[in-house]
Amino acid sequence: MLIDTHSHIYLPEFDEDRTEVVNRAKAAGVAHIILPNVDKETLEPMLALEATEPEYFSATIGLHPTSVNAAYKDELVWVKHELDRRPYCAIGEVGIDLYWDKTFRREQIMVFEQQLQWAIEYDLPVIIHQRDAFDDTIACVEKYNCDKLRGIFHSFGDSVEFARRILSLGNFYLGINGVVTFKNSKLSSVLEQLSPDNLVLETDAPYLTPVPYRGKRNESAYVLLVAQKLAEIYHLPIGEIGAITEQNSRELFRLD
Repeated sequence: MLIDTHSHIYLPEFDEDRTEVVNRAKAAGVAHIILPNVDKETLEPMLALEATEPEYFSATIGLHPTSVNAAYKDELVWVKHELDRRPYCAIGEVGIDLYWDKTFRREQIMVFEQQLQWAIEYDLPVIIHQRDAFDDTIACVEKYNCDKLRGIFHSFGDSVEFARRILSLGNFYLGINGVVTFKNSKLSSVLEQLSPDNLVLETDAPYLTPVPYRGKRNESAYVLLVAQKLAEIYHLPIGEIGAITEQNSRELFRLD
């Protein structure tokens, strides 16, 4: 069985056929889907989807770095309120993103560090987004690293050196999605030097659609294509890739 540890199928891109999307995921062998939050605007649709099948969907809570602005303190108050209001399976999607805009770099770091502290305080895994900000991101995680801090570096696509620095933290997995199938991606050669024991599967739907559907909307069923690519890389049966990544995901998010 497969677990999609990162899917935004609560977004408007799926409003016309969400039921069919979920059914296709189940038919593809997806046993569970983690729904990472973005900000206040995404909370209601995310929780509404989780409520349809709470045994199949698990929602997270967090403030995405691209949603950090001058009003970040008010946003953090909201995240803290949500953490106290109801259970979530993780804190995420959080981190640092300097690809689009560096204006709020300082604020992004402060917001990320606060959410890392809450991950420790509430004993929740953290789903980490970083883009063009690896040094800042890993420095924050190393600053707060401890036995309780655990999680995923979402959409990993960096070097072996970066991977080993992440894995040296002790309690983190690399989230692998459709990027591994891209013809211009070097991720396959990086993963060949790492163990599949360090990986979890994800789609990041509706983004980062794997080959052969690249350019179209991504969906959770396509996590099967990611698993197939990993099976090819590691010369293992796809069932073994599924078993390894499923166990990693269940233990991390305490799904059982």
